[in-house]
Amino acid sequence: MPSLLFRRFLLLLLAAVAVAQEPVPVANAGAPTPRRIESTLELQVELHRRGFSCGPIDGVIGAQTVAALRAFQRGAGVRESGVLDAATHEVLRITFQALGPYAFTAEDLSGLGPVPTTWLEKSEQPGLGYASAIELAAERFRTTPNFLRKLNPDVDWDGVLPGATVSVPEVEQALVVRPAAQLVIRLEARELDVLDSDSRVVAHFPVSIARKAEKRPVGELHVTVTARDPNYTFDPEVFPESAEARELGRKLIIPPGPNNPVGRAWIGLDLPGYGIHGTPDPEKVGRTESHGCFRLANWDALTLIDLVRVGTPVLVEP
Repeated sequence: MPSLLFRRFLLLLLAAVAVAQEPVPVANAGAPTPRRIESTLELQVELHRRGFSCGPIDGVIGAQTVAALRAFQRGAGVRESGVLDAATHEVLRITFQALGPYAFTAEDLSGLGPVPTTWLEKSEQPGLGYASAIELAAERFRTTPNFLRKLNPDVDWDGVLPGATVSVPEVEQALVVRPAAQLVIRLEARELDVLDSDSRVVAHFPVSIARKAEKRPVGELHVTVTARDPNYTFDPEVFPESAEARELGRKLIIPPGPNNPVGRAWIGLDLPGYGIHGTPDPEKVGRTESHGCFRLANWDALTLIDLVRVGTPVLVEP
């Protein structure tokens, strides 16, 4: 069996070929041939591979999967039906198996530990890493702890040791071959589309928006800064509902990590205090609301940060 790294290389190569809608070169005759998608799981995995996020992969058709498929159809120039119809089957083929093995490393497991619950305790940590092996695997492979348990019913997730192998969705990284010329955030739909210089949709992500309507900016903004694994400045004035914030009465610096409040990536905008960022709660994205910023799953924020640059326009629509 080929190594995991080699199989991931094949996956990225085949996805790039498929996105460009070019035939697989003869030189790749020994590689897996893209084939018809046969299940919801395969659909979700392949959409994620191409940068069209369905939210957490779970094998179930839901609103975010339908939205991702519609966005893909817009970008591919086929009828925006929201279903895997005949025309979509022609342009969307699965490029590799949907599930594969992952072996935990000693490095994976050495960084695990409980995440503090208070702002003060969080500020006192060197970093805010994953709380458990199942949280690490779920985020790395764009899924949920519950789905991983379903895929691996015999795994003792509390006793995972280095070398333990589990079944995971075979998608760790999305491949988007065109950079962003513009981002479009649709508040009502709670979705973010990435457009290229031809106004073609090349990536799509579910997004959370501000709880209060007056904190939802509408119009054109621009990217001013990008940062991977940022720290976070806790300002008690932003959290008036928090008894701890009212008692603290001072700002705190929260260290980086996947469980940082802004997750693994920050894309600052030219409206003070506003940005597009990750979150430690991917299952809540697009379903719950924020204090003002635009929240993505960490895996989507890491995809997006590679597509934008300082100056990229961000159009926020009602």
